[in-house]
Amino acid sequence: MTEISISPSWQTRDAALKATEKNLAENPKDTASLFERAHLLASLGQTEAAKEAYLELLAVAPAHLAALNDFGALLVETGYRSAAKTVYAQAIARHPDDPKAHVNLGNILFDENDFDGARRCYEGALRRDEDLAQAHQGLARISAAERDMDGAARHGMRGFRGHAVGVMASFGAEKPVELLLLAAATGGNVPLKHHIDRTIFRTTTVFADYYDAEDLPPHDLVFNAIGDADFCRAALVAAEKLLEKTKAAVLNPPAKVLRTGRAENAERLAETEGVRTSKTRFLQKDHVAAADLSFPLLLRAPGFHTGQHFFKLDGVQDLAAALEKLPGNEILAMDYLDARGADGLSRKYRVMAIGGKLYPLHMAVSREWKVHYFTSMQYQDEEKKFLKDMGSVVGARGVASLESIAKTLGLDYGGIDFGLDGAGNILLFEANATMVINAPPPAAPEHCKRAAARAAAAVKDLLEAERKP
Repeated sequence: MTEISISPSWQTRDAALKATEKNLAENPKDTASLFERAHLLASLGQTEAAKEAYLELLAVAPAHLAALNDFGALLVETGYRSAAKTVYAQAIARHPDDPKAHVNLGNILFDENDFDGARRCYEGALRRDEDLAQAHQGLARISAAERDMDGAARHGMRGFRGHAVGVMASFGAEKPVELLLLAAATGGNVPLKHHIDRTIFRTTTVFADYYDAEDLPPHDLVFNAIGDADFCRAALVAAEKLLEKTKAAVLNPPAKVLRTGRAENAERLAETEGVRTSKTRFLQKDHVAAADLSFPLLLRAPGFHTGQHFFKLDGVQDLAAALEKLPGNEILAMDYLDARGADGLSRKYRVMAIGGKLYPLHMAVSREWKVHYFTSMQYQDEEKKFLKDMGSVVGARGVASLESIAKTLGLDYGGIDFGLDGAGNILLFEANATMVINAPPPAAPEHCKRAAARAAAAVKDLLEAERKP
């Protein structure tokens, strides 16, 4: 049975911090109190003070295992992933038999798509504790990413059954609003964590596909964070069932997300005025050769993003090699939409649809057919124009088409990736809830930072508008 736990209140943690500080005034080298202070500062959102406190403790006790693991977690949460890897490596070096340190390092490697390195860490943890849920969770995610669904189910049962709930404490002094996030255990979720104001919300995440408690955890608002309809269909169905247990407001209802798979979107949005979609079919690999395909053709494995496992085929002679590289047995075959402009360059635009409004987020330009923002050419003036006045780039008809797409999707949080053809039509690449609002790097142009900040603020406003007074 899944256990539901509630984190201590802000007042309880604050009182504990004051008691710890008093003890340290009398015993400044007491390692237990030094650790408690660092841990409490982190739980209260005082991250810089917490980092200093962990460093102070590690100067006194450099092999303090809990401090190394918790300090690493704080570094990950605040974006210092390279430093966290160093801290976790130190934990493993000093405590090679501690399974948690192996899992922590494995989690970072997994996020970096170093599946081999992550697998070694998780397997190393299981050699020390064969029942460690967090290690099985990691292996379940790797298996799912590699489309070994038998392995994902086997490790998922051992990792998530009975461990399907996580709590992120509130930093605020006031009584927190209880936010319930529904998530899929092995990925495909809306990247929401950094948009949640922890001075307002205490967040409980429930992995819907493994949650087996009779009642849902306490909550005032629900956000269905399961975003990938092609990869997470079973989790979305499970989430629908769980929501029968609540009368709270639900953002991104599973029933609406379920309709945002690539094939269904392509079909239902094809009739939208000013929109061209790509004919999209789900096929089994052994049925592809017999399918009625036209070239150029795009093949991709469902559930992947950022261009992973995604190929353009110019002719039937490219088919066998592409199929060999794609994981799993199910693939998406999509007609190619040519997004090249008169200059021969391909452009991809992203607009976020949040709370019923559109927020232009970025524009990417490439000489290649596959366009990614993180490898795009620098066309700052053109992007600035799009971000400042989207209509001046896509036209009034294009804006109306994007609004129609967002209305049809009906999502509270989602995004639209698209190009433009020579006639000004929207070339729909994808539209779903898994779009990421990445914070631009410090050196990014100000117009990029402003666009990301506007979209991020809209997400926070969306959450706060739905909270109970």
